[in-house]
Amino acid sequence: MRVSLSKSDRSFSIEHGQSVLDAALVAGLNLPHSCKGGNCGACRARLLQGAVTYPNGPPLGLSDGEVKDGYVLLCQARAQSDLEVEALEMRTPDSAVIKRLPGRIERVVTLSHDVMGVFLRLPAAEAFDFQPGQYLDIMLSGGRRRSFSIASPPHDSRLLELHIRLVPGGELTEKLFAHDARSTLLSIEGPLGQFVYRPAVVAPMLLVGGGTGLAPLKSILRHVLENDLDRDLMLYWGVRGERDLYADRELDALSRRCPRFIYRPVLSEPGGSWQGRRGWVHEAVLHDRQPLDAADIYASGPPEMIAALRHSFPLHGADPARLFFDSFDYAPDALARQRMTAVTKS
Repeated sequence: MRVSLSKSDRSFSIEHGQSVLDAALVAGLNLPHSCKGGNCGACRARLLQGAVTYPNGPPLGLSDGEVKDGYVLLCQARAQSDLEVEALEMRTPDSAVIKRLPGRIERVVTLSHDVMGVFLRLPAAEAFDFQPGQYLDIMLSGGRRRSFSIASPPHDSRLLELHIRLVPGGELTEKLFAHDARSTLLSIEGPLGQFVYRPAVVAPMLLVGGGTGLAPLKSILRHVLENDLDRDLMLYWGVRGERDLYADRELDALSRRCPRFIYRPVLSEPGGSWQGRRGWVHEAVLHDRQPLDAADIYASGPPEMIAALRHSFPLHGADPARLFFDSFDYAPDALARQRMTAVTKS
């Protein structure tokens, strides 16, 4: 079967049981997407011809009205025939070519009780050009993949920094946390994603992160500050408790050195001694009455955070066209492994 893009002359083959998005990425087409779990709606496209099915049930990222209007979510849709879809292919003059390369784990750093910093070295003879905020996939057996945002900026890419959270039952993460992973050889594919830094003349930047959603924001933050770009930045980083603030010292020190950068950690389950901001991170932003209408807003984190932010921020003046987001979610087979692990341990 084949999938054709109505706004270009591009088409690609798709295998039985493969999602339309995965088939496009394999073909080197960087279609819009984010969470790849059917929650965020970023990969929404209009189906012009053909039929699709959703093996995991109707995706949450599509409303009933959008379904009636012929929209599908490419990350979940499986083709039942040849397809023609109306989707935007992200192609800019500085777009990088998607590559599959070997990557060796050079260094591993324990950042917190459940987050590890993993530093990958790619082949010196092979260029890996990416934009701040993009991610890469680590390939597993059977064509499965795990996505991780790149926390290091392009100008410091000798080692690619990843923030990897321990997932109970996770095929990849449990191995990384249980054994000395140094020198492990991985197969990676990238760069991927459209959550990237957009240059602007004077607009301030509001960064909102949840958990390891900090990673792409750190890449963008370092890109702006270390290249002396004329942008004011404010970062709100939301986690559960103090032990989850795995980059707090680094970010606090950076804010003290750089007058243009303000850092606000927010805890949803703080201890009694916590003197900082409490509650949900997007609510902390609204409570502070940031001038949302004047800012470019970059948000990355759990789907629930992204959904709340996308709903509430435009109601308080944010321009939806200047609201960029990256929704972190688990791959479907990782969720299945978590459920199985929970059952066997109960």
